[in-house]
Amino acid sequence: MSVQNELVDLLKKNQMTISSAESCTGGMISQMITDVSGASEVFELGVCSYSNRIKINILGVPKSVIDEHTEVSTQCAEEMAIGVMRLSGSDISVSTTGIAGPSGGTAENPVGTVYLALAADGAVISERKNFNEDGCNDRAVIRRRCAEYALTMAIDYIKRIS
Repeated sequence: MSVQNELVDLLKKNQMTISSAESCTGGMISQMITDVSGASEVFELGVCSYSNRIKINILGVPKSVIDEHTEVSTQCAEEMAIGVMRLSGSDISVSTTGIAGPSGGTAENPVGTVYLALAADGAVISERKNFNEDGCNDRAVIRRRCAEYALTMAIDYIKRIS
């Protein structure tokens, strides 16, 4: 069973909904979820917030967070997840922001570095991952790994609470 099928099944079984706020994955999480028949029962909203203007004006990420920590940070990912949850009213939200490459990496955040967050029930869980640890500098692969990981974070959360 694919990760997106497992997630949609778990959401239905637990009568929960999900939303996503995506930067580096560019809507891939939304696509993966909506590829599953019946996803309309559980998927509320997907925001592709590629620009900082959208992160700030639509998702409500404070400009000070981006100014102080940049858009590629734990703080930004957490605010994105909180913002899309506020907009959608979903039970769970996930967010991604990072550097898919092959260019754009820095010493602090090399290509493949992604910050992910999950918001649910008044709490936020965040992680920093490098999806290029094996030297894969393929943008599509990095984005896919990130999207799948975000869905896995949601699955793990639902399993923990149910």
